[in-house]
Amino acid sequence: MKVKVSPWNILIGFVIMLFAIFCMLPMVLTLMVSITSEDAVRQYGYQLIPKEFSLYAYKLIFHRDSSVMRAYAVTVSATLIGTVLATTITVLCAYLLHNKNVRYRNHLALFFFVTMIFNAGLVPWYMMCRTLGLTNNYLALIIPSLVFSPFNMFLVRNFMNSIPDSIRESATMDGAGDFLIVFRIYFPLCSSVIATIALFYGLGYWNNWFSAIMLIDDTKMYPLQYTLMRLQSQINMIAEMQRTYGRTLYDMTPPTETVKMATAVVTIGPIVLLYPFLQRFFVKGIIVGAVKG
Repeated sequence: MKVKVSPWNILIGFVIMLFAIFCMLPMVLTLMVSITSEDAVRQYGYQLIPKEFSLYAYKLIFHRDSSVMRAYAVTVSATLIGTVLATTITVLCAYLLHNKNVRYRNHLALFFFVTMIFNAGLVPWYMMCRTLGLTNNYLALIIPSLVFSPFNMFLVRNFMNSIPDSIRESATMDGAGDFLIVFRIYFPLCSSVIATIALFYGLGYWNNWFSAIMLIDDTKMYPLQYTLMRLQSQINMIAEMQRTYGRTLYDMTPPTETVKMATAVVTIGPIVLLYPFLQRFFVKGIIVGAVKG
């Protein structure tokens, strides 16, 4: 059987391919600059093909006395634990607002909606964290960001509203409790939207540096983003001193540009590798045909 390919389909495919290439170029350029020597970057600028290959930026980030690996462990643990807890709390709250047997659920929804518009501000947030002892410990990196996003909660609730109530009613008639219904029925049926909000929470925890600035003083507990930001600041300071005093203090050119790109690769690399495994959940229609008639 021959498949007819129209010129219009060819044009659409070409445009999509061209758009994909333009999206990939910044990432490839970032990687190429990160493995280029600093002198070559200063002389020739950013090049897709390195003029002079060098891994000095990565050696500087991952050297033996560097705290980057420890920061990686802190960030990964906080991201995994925080994402699981925040996602679970969000789904439970969404089910609460979805369940028609819950009184005043619309009033509770209004309460959550108000928090999307107004917030108490930074000072009350900081004072509450200090009062609860959320300083210089792992909980300081998890709990302040654990308060789920109302937007994610409404996203899950709206998805649950598309699930027929007969499923929950049938499970209730069979003697299932709310927790059993949530974890055995709604979690599998809502896996696509749960994967979506889990990715949102994971990105938030992975990129979280604000909690470290406000609540962490122990350098051993700095997350990855804050550690790399401090490293970049130190390199920029050395470069500024070199421009001020000349090469009398530092004989080597500080790798400011290459470290910036290597930092970007180190921080976004795990997320880029994780996304393909979650992508299938965004397009999978699980509840189609769950109930007939």
